[in-house]
Amino acid sequence: MRRYSRRNKNTGHDHKDRWLITYADLITLLLIFFIVMYSVSQIDSDKYKVLTESLQLTFQSPNSVLDGGKGVTGTAGQNVNNGGTDSDQNQAGEQGGDKGQEQLTSREEAFRKQEQELSNLMQVIENYVNTNNLQNQVSVVDKPQGISITLSDQFLFDEGQADLKARSLGTLARLASLFQSINTTISIEGHTDNLPIVYASRYQDNWELSGARALSVLRYFIDTKKLDQANFQYAGYGATRPAADNSTAVGRQKNRRVEIIVLRQLQE
Repeated sequence: MRRYSRRNKNTGHDHKDRWLITYADLITLLLIFFIVMYSVSQIDSDKYKVLTESLQLTFQSPNSVLDGGKGVTGTAGQNVNNGGTDSDQNQAGEQGGDKGQEQLTSREEAFRKQEQELSNLMQVIENYVNTNNLQNQVSVVDKPQGISITLSDQFLFDEGQADLKARSLGTLARLASLFQSINTTISIEGHTDNLPIVYASRYQDNWELSGARALSVLRYFIDTKKLDQANFQYAGYGATRPAADNSTAVGRQKNRRVEIIVLRQLQE
């Protein structure tokens, strides 16, 4: 009985240690599993490059069924399917660039031509003013926005009125003849001093007076001289854009004026 008990005890001890064998087998299998997974996960760069290029061509091709045969962008992949070589594409790009440069050069030439016209216009007006001794009534200045011709209100109108004086019509007629050959916009702007209208006048304030005076000059050009009205614009600014100090009589006289500006811009 004693021997049997001892052998039974030893057998129980052997069964208790057998789990180590199973555990070792499990760890070995897990190690093999992770090694296999790692080896499978290695990226073949060459195969990956081929795959990505294939996908790009598929989605960018004009024949792609995903976009009705026009590609994702509608223009992608044309160099592949149109049978054009890289040299053809480069030549087309160079031709497009040359065409754009020709258009830019053409516009630059148009601006140069207009600058020459404006320069000639200014010279002719200066000669006319000097010849007719109108230095105190008419002045011409080259401004960034264009050639500005300033006419004194005393030369154009009676006090508080917007009807053109007879003596100003000769000068306006000369300007009209010059404007016929100018292909740009001509802006007519009326200005006053800052004193309120206190004398008998049909105009409520300086806003109305300045606008009416600019309109009178405009009417002369388009109604009497039959110039194209599409080439003109007008505005009345009242006393908001003084050219001199309104605190002096001399300054106020300079502010009461009509400016005719031949603008620097090309007509479309």
